[in-house]
Amino acid sequence: MLPWHQYLLGVLFIIAGMFHFQKPKMYKHIIPPYLPAPSTLVAVSGITEMIAGFLLLNPETQTIAAWSIIAMLVAFIPVHIYMLQNEKAAMKLPKWILILRLPLQFVLMYWAYLYS
Repeated sequence: MLPWHQYLLGVLFIIAGMFHFQKPKMYKHIIPPYLPAPSTLVAVSGITEMIAGFLLLNPETQTIAAWSIIAMLVAFIPVHIYMLQNEKAAMKLPKWILILRLPLQFVLMYWAYLYS
């Protein structure tokens, strides 16, 4: 049996991936304009998050899932920076929340790393 916190992280990524399909316009809105095919990126990132979440729930695939989550979180950093720099992409979130999201990425990376 896996530790509860591993289940929690896996489920969080599954839910986060699902939101890409429930609110695709919101995610498309935060993709920096220099990245191509925003709709495709939203769908691919959503699917990837869900797959990684499910893989994290299996001891045989948790290592690949952990490294996949870390890679995704690194890839998402430009989105967080873009949201900080662009008022429209910030979705009316307070600046302090946008700033806190950056170090949160590293906390999530460490959390995923625990299962590698």
